[in-house]
Amino acid sequence: MDIKTVGIVGAGQMGNGIAHVMALAGYDVTMTDISDDALKAAIALIDSNMERQVSRDKITAETKADAMARITTTVKLTDLGPSDLIIEAATERETVKQAIFEDLLPHLKPHTILTSNTSSISITRLASRTDRPEKFMGFHFMNPVPVMQLVELIRGIATDAETYDACKQVVDKLGKTAASAEDFPAFIVNRILMPMINEAVYTLYEGVGSVQSIDSSMKLGANHPMGPLELADFIGLDTCLAIMNVLHDGLADTKYRPCPLLTKYVEAGWLGRKTERGFYDYRGETPVPTR
Repeated sequence: MDIKTVGIVGAGQMGNGIAHVMALAGYDVTMTDISDDALKAAIALIDSNMERQVSRDKITAETKADAMARITTTVKLTDLGPSDLIIEAATERETVKQAIFEDLLPHLKPHTILTSNTSSISITRLASRTDRPEKFMGFHFMNPVPVMQLVELIRGIATDAETYDACKQVVDKLGKTAASAEDFPAFIVNRILMPMINEAVYTLYEGVGSVQSIDSSMKLGANHPMGPLELADFIGLDTCLAIMNVLHDGLADTKYRPCPLLTKYVEAGWLGRKTERGFYDYRGETPVPTR
């Protein structure tokens, strides 16, 4: 099928990034969120990020203007009904995602493809709660979306070849690279990345090293662009914990047990950059380790 219109559920860091790249690629985008303020903030951020691309000669001012004109926003989830492709980018909680799809179903066109940007939740299970499991799949972008090259495409047990091919064509049009992943907990990237982050938290928890020494060791010793604790703050500690719980529950292996210190930070509401405190405190001019 020929995808021309894209609906995006969620205006957070993933949702607005997806809207950004979709609009630049020529798709008409409708983005929804429960908060009008969140939508206004998302549009302002997209505008700012595109302006940065203009200043770096990545795109022209005319390209930016055309792309911004392709993005519309709404607080009505049902306004996404006419879209050819819908990408759910809400919070990483299965009950929330299921409720979104259930509310959308009566308003969709027969050919509409439903996808989730989930980083860990079973695509097969999400699809089974819809009326179109053959037209449902995982569409997992990496953060920050305008910068990161990879998109994981995850087929559920019922996803048909036409749906996969249509989503692969979208990835190609975005100028990104698709990686096909099987529908197992956390897929490829987070199956490898999150246990590394969790082990870094254990290393801190057990007193093997400080926040600074752990991050410096991985940046200088393994040539990682960000240390694992810095990266956890960037991702969001609540998201990291949610993915570790999916791995632990889904694979029933103690090696995926979330570190108690990670749980404690989330319980404290210290979720990383988005709350200005995580493994670093971001409230001053420069980040300062909190432990």
